[in-house]
Amino acid sequence: MATLVLTALGSAIGGPIGGAIGGLIGQQIDTRIFTPGGREGPRLRELAISTSSYGQPIPRQFGRMRVPGTVIWSTDLVESKRKEKGRKGQPSTTVFSYSASFAVAVSSTPIARVGRIWADGNLLRGAQDDLKVGGALRVYRGFGDEPVDPLIGAAKGNNAPAFRDCAYVVFEDLELGDYGNRIPALSFEIFADAGDESVSLAQIVPDAFPVANATPLDHARGFADEGGPLASTLAAIEQVIPLVCMSGRDGLSIATRDKAGESTLTLPNALALEDRAQDDSRNRQRAGLPARSPAALRYYDEDRDYQTGVQRAAGARQAGRELMVDLPATMTASGARQLANDSANRARWQHETVTWRIGELDPRLTPGSIVRLPGAPGNWLLRSWEWLDRGIVLELERLPPAGSTPRQSDPGKNNAPVDLVIPPTRLALTELPPDESANLVNPLIFAAATATNSGWRGAALFAVQGTALVDLGSTGTQRAVMGTLGAPLAPASGLLFEPAATAMIDVFAQDLGFSDTDISGIANGSNRVLIGGELLQFLHAEPLGSGRWRLTGLLRARGGTEPEAARGHPAQTPVILIDDRLIALDAQLISPVASSRIAGIGTGDAETVIASLANPGLSRRPPCPVHARQRLEADQAVRYCWTRRGRGQWRWSDSVEVPLVEEREAYLVGYGPTEAPVVAWQRESAWLSLSLSERRELVDSHGPAALWVRQIGTFDHSAPLLLAELS
Repeated sequence: MATLVLTALGSAIGGPIGGAIGGLIGQQIDTRIFTPGGREGPRLRELAISTSSYGQPIPRQFGRMRVPGTVIWSTDLVESKRKEKGRKGQPSTTVFSYSASFAVAVSSTPIARVGRIWADGNLLRGAQDDLKVGGALRVYRGFGDEPVDPLIGAAKGNNAPAFRDCAYVVFEDLELGDYGNRIPALSFEIFADAGDESVSLAQIVPDAFPVANATPLDHARGFADEGGPLASTLAAIEQVIPLVCMSGRDGLSIATRDKAGESTLTLPNALALEDRAQDDSRNRQRAGLPARSPAALRYYDEDRDYQTGVQRAAGARQAGRELMVDLPATMTASGARQLANDSANRARWQHETVTWRIGELDPRLTPGSIVRLPGAPGNWLLRSWEWLDRGIVLELERLPPAGSTPRQSDPGKNNAPVDLVIPPTRLALTELPPDESANLVNPLIFAAATATNSGWRGAALFAVQGTALVDLGSTGTQRAVMGTLGAPLAPASGLLFEPAATAMIDVFAQDLGFSDTDISGIANGSNRVLIGGELLQFLHAEPLGSGRWRLTGLLRARGGTEPEAARGHPAQTPVILIDDRLIALDAQLISPVASSRIAGIGTGDAETVIASLANPGLSRRPPCPVHARQRLEADQAVRYCWTRRGRGQWRWSDSVEVPLVEEREAYLVGYGPTEAPVVAWQRESAWLSLSLSERRELVDSHGPAALWVRQIGTFDHSAPLLLAELS
């Protein structure tokens, strides 16, 4: 419109010259106003995150790439609650958690598989295809015959889309507790259907006519095309990897540039024309701005989890802004360094050209061929040829000399998220002796749960009651220190602290272990370990490697576990460190009997883990009395005495009597076998007197035997204390 108006106006004012000037100005105005906006070709981006915007293009992906994806379907958040048992001495809490189901599109071209998945920068799915949180994952590769996902079909009914010709991932009931109860920012490692080792032009431009020398793109192991004109995509590649595009009767053919070799064709001598000198070749410099070199290349670094990397060409840097080339391709650091060097080397030589006239065109000569000139060094690229009446004119461009040996490059340090396969749950159920802060009425039953590494996400606990499972809450993610005896532990009386005694422990998790304490800590109940049914304390802990620890300085038979200490323990006896990582269980759901069991189900458990109760009754059984002594009276009677102990009373305070703890003070004194005495006495005080005649009658009637005493507790009897051997 402006062209017509200004042409007419210029003609009226200045005649033909004025009309030409007006038309030129109008044409520029029309170009600026009416030219449609261009579309951008592929570009390099920092690691993006998943979005759900309308109109967002879904890129074509080739080779191996890390892509953000686009959320294409989602449900509302689903709320659930569970009861978590408090740690030792802490109340239980009700925890609310949320999950969601959604689908994410990752590529508009088919893919072979999905590798790792990142959520908020941490691994949601590892290299072993394991989800780090609860939920299910399904991958649809993007072919035209993909079925409708059953979850989407159930939600949408007959209107459910299949999203065919689009590769996407469906998450079902993905737990969102680790991500602030929201759908996290996701990115996906994908591998294209045509392979993940290299990318070829045939994948990017499938409609181009294939040529015999088509090769994969050098060093490119992945490529992302976000749309736009195909020319923009090829131009982005050609900045780093030279291409040859030809249009012929068979259509468009695209290939990477040949490399010079022993079979490189040498051109015939140039034609000599009558009106020119003998040598018709013309050497000239191409017009245009000189190329800036050396160049720097930005790319996606495979060794750094596809983060953006930069490699610069070798050579001196000139003052000013360097040329930075962006290529949205996955490469290694060494491959990107080689491409940057090659690009800088080409930039230094690409302006030298030659026009060469020959009489006959060799069929092997096509644009993009590498040739040599007779009597001249170096290699030349055949850019184009033109058939004239006096021969065929070839336009040649000087190729740079062969580069030096490829240089290795370091991608730099990458703080990659830890990829730990979720291990199975190890579970133990035991009853523990009480301490001074414990409730002495209820049984003290604890669950210990652990796993071999920190990738463990905890487990749901259930009480096994016949064929039913009763919910006990969750273990949480704290792992208890558990293991086994690495060597037999000899019997001990537990009367004295043994500074040189040792115990070898093999823990299940090598990143967990024990810590040192001092004598004051021992006196206050620190560093308690349950080995089988014996509770002991240790002073020093020394790691020996591979999960083995040496515990030194032992105080054995703690909490009334003298009988177990006296028997000793073989290798492979279970070991549990007693601390706040143990889970207190409700005694109304777990009875203190040997048949009680619990079940654990964790994310990494292929089957339900079952644990039976160890040491049943230990928390409500009175400790064995101590300090047995006897005194001969004047009438030849013997007075047998002992000292009681109380459950949970670990300290022996001077001049203070040990609390009774039980409902009443009572003892059972027996003669003969401890399980079935031939004679028994009930006592309400800590002594028993036998005359000389009574002792003789016992021996004469029942033979020589042991005289012992048990404390009668509210719930159980203590272990027996030997008072004397009568004979």
